[in-house]
Amino acid sequence: MGSQKYGRRSSNQPMIFDAWNYKVLALGLFLVIVGFSAMYLENEVEGFISLYISPIVIMSGYATVILSILKHDRNSSKTS
Repeated sequence: MGSQKYGRRSSNQPMIFDAWNYKVLALGLFLVIVGFSAMYLENEVEGFISLYISPIVIMSGYATVILSILKHDRNSSKTS
């Protein structure tokens, strides 16, 4: 108890996600931010971008985030 500080992890614990997961997660978050920004910048309720383009971009961003969280590479996990 006295030898380890609180909040420090041991170096032998694996990462939760792979690099691919983090890249796809960042892409999904970027798509969500771009979709909401485009909706805000048009500033019209009945506009073409607000009604058709932005919801598609936002939903694809959410789908990408969900994919990046749920996708797990079975070959990279080590069972010891």
